[in-house]
Amino acid sequence: VQLQASRGGLVQAGGSLRLSCAASGRTFSNNAMGWFRQALGKERVFVSGISWKGGSTLYADSVKGRFTISRDISKNMVYLQMNNLTPEDTAVYFCAAHRSSYPGQLDREYRYWGQGTQVTVSS
Repeated sequence: VQLQASRGGLVQAGGSLRLSCAASGRTFSNNAMGWFRQALGKERVFVSGISWKGGSTLYADSVKGRFTISRDISKNMVYLQMNNLTPEDTAVYFCAAHRSSYPGQLDREYRYWGQGTQVTVSS
């Protein structure tokens, strides 16, 4: 089982970036999916999650209104559209598959993890 996040990148403040995460080895159509991030020297924190059918989403307060999570079940993909980025969004971003159908904010709720991708926002 593998979760492969797309390459992140360097973007200027106010810019946008879309991350994608491809799942392989099994289908996650019955699992919620999520994104977490970890800034340098800080703990990994929840960013966003989406339910198994995509009808329910969850966002950290810090990204509400700027980030949008979505998924394509047929492609076994999950996406994170990030708009109006700020330097505080700089972190390594991880996609993860939840143990059940609805997302939560605790990393222990997620069973499978991608390798992480660096997003850097310059001021």
